[in-house]
Amino acid sequence: MNDSRRVEIEYCTQCRWLPRAAWLAQELLTTFETELTELALKPGRGGVFVVRVGDEVVWDRREQGFPEPTAVKQAVRDRVAPGKSLGHSDKPAQD
Repeated sequence: MNDSRRVEIEYCTQCRWLPRAAWLAQELLTTFETELTELALKPGRGGVFVVRVGDEVVWDRREQGFPEPTAVKQAVRDRVAPGKSLGHSDKPAQD
């Protein structure tokens, strides 16, 4: 079942990226405390660091490098709360 307000951060246990994933999770939970239904940390292997909203990948380290929190917040916001302002970190999309 796809819950479009569920966020999952899959991180590599071999690379010891749990602290980075937990920090990003905290940033997202603080920003979207009423909009998200769940935020899961999913242990993985092989250098994975992927952020999903529902079933959609919104950030993949292999393609985009490690995310800045602002970029992930914007990607999550666009899917779970399109009208929400992110305050000073909210920048218009660059084409």
